Amino acid sequence: MEMLNLELPSTNRFATGYLAGAPEIQRFFHYQYQNVSDYKERIIELEKRTFMREALASCIEKYMEGFPTSNKVFESLQKLAQPNSVVVIGGQQAGILTGPLYSIHKIISIIVLARQKEEELGVPVVPIFWIAGEDHDYQEVNHIYMENEGKVQKIVYPEKILERKMVSDISINQDLCLDWVEQIIEILGETDHTNELLAFLRKAVTQSATFVDFFAHMVMELFKDYGLLVIDSGYTGLRFLEKEILISQIKQAASITNHVKEMQAELEKEGFSQSIDISRHAGNIFYYDEKYKERILLEYNPEEKEFIGKNGAITFTIEELLQIASEFPWKLSNNVVTRPLTQELLFPTLAFIAGPGEIAYWAELKKVFESYSIKMPPIVPRLNITLVDRSVETDLDELGLSLETVLITGAEKQKEEYLSSVKDKELDILFHDTKEQLLGSYRLIRERIDSGLYPLLEKNQALLLKQIEFMEGKVDNSLQEKHQVILNKFSRVNNKLRPLNAPQERILNAVSYMNQYGIPFLADLASLSYSFDGKHKVIKI
Repeated sequence: MEMLNLELPSTNRFATGYLAGAPEIQRFFHYQYQNVSDYKERIIELEKRTFMREALASCIEKYMEGFPTSNKVFESLQKLAQPNSVVVIGGQQAGILTGPLYSIHKIISIIVLARQKEEELGVPVVPIFWIAGEDHDYQEVNHIYMENEGKVQKIVYPEKILERKMVSDISINQDLCLDWVEQIIEILGETDHTNELLAFLRKAVTQSATFVDFFAHMVMELFKDYGLLVIDSGYTGLRFLEKEILISQIKQAASITNHVKEMQAELEKEGFSQSIDISRHAGNIFYYDEKYKERILLEYNPEEKEFIGKNGAITFTIEELLQIASEFPWKLSNNVVTRPLTQELLFPTLAFIAGPGEIAYWAELKKVFESYSIKMPPIVPRLNITLVDRSVETDLDELGLSLETVLITGAEKQKEEYLSSVKDKELDILFHDTKEQLLGSYRLIRERIDSGLYPLLEKNQALLLKQIEFMEGKVDNSLQEKHQVILNKFSRVNNKLRPLNAPQERILNAVSYMNQYGIPFLADLASLSYSFDGKHKVIKI
């Protein structure tokens, strides 16, 4: 595999400034991720704090029972329990079949940075992937996109979930899922790796009870030899370790919200819009209600000192919610504001791997961290990767397209320009003139007939125009068929590199690459040498 580093413009102005180390943006963070000295400072800070390393290692080991494992995983668990261990951590929702490619890229980023920092700093650094299982947006995780019949299509897992359950609590119908997986494989087509891939997916389904299990099983099979650890944020065992954190978040609910609002106001002064949607009365905590069978976001009423949810249908005094946190912590879960705080209080985090959107919303949390007398870790942008196979590279060469241009804007414009170049311009003019002559003649006819015939005249005119347009369409279809080979090349380039006019990693799924190149292919990507320099990584397969 060959790697290219490209500088591509970002659509996220905040992330672009962060990568450049712009002072007006850097002031919203405690560390500069580009500086080696900042990681040494971070280790000194972590040494002054107390972490439940042994309890965390035990909790994660218990959670990971039943998932694919290795000696490297065991070594990581032992490392985590050591008093001087640190972690590189990042997270994502548990998308079916691992979701969009950027989830895989985030895992690769965690593994690579942990490896680099362990060598650089001489301390045990453990790669941990935090599965956001407490999220309840099922529509975000129940589908994949893949190329089918020359188009990129959304393929939805057919099971309906009506309640606002945490994804951790959503069971998989194994028979239904197996049928769906086999449909996916049929769409992909048979290669030398298909039978192995199908066996791998069948095993993952049959050994999974929930969506999160399915995700974790696949991820661990792929990356177990790198010592990756995974933990579900919705895991009950983890909730018990979070009790004191939940209690403190309940007590400081109003101040946490105020601190976020203060940072948002400062960011607004710099011309940046807020990333976190937060009301003045946000409680920043969810309660799982067994009566309603859903996860309910609570608001805080400082006057009554009550937490309120579902438009007043449920209420808790502070004392009642504190008791729930102490005795039944699994009934509570974090939102986008409190999850990073919980994560950083639990784990001795050397660095957090973030996507562009995450960088922006972490900036809004700086004062929340300071209110707990801790600093945010270095926020390291995840690796941005595009995979380019040989057939696409050949198409680019034959079409005379720039890889960089296609990655930024796609090839749809060039496709239309090519089609325009092979069109019979005189024929286009003939069709246009024919329609104009028809309309002109019918205007003259309208002036000479009884008004009662106007509706019939208009209907007749419309029918004739439709027939002309029908013929025009047939001519266009014939032209496209004549040049279909070239047009298909444009489509392949778009579908592979800029699907649905979005970056490859935000749309396409990993399964098609495993089918084409084998299951170990994705793990092999983690063995490459990367630089966290903000540049786009193009990997030629």
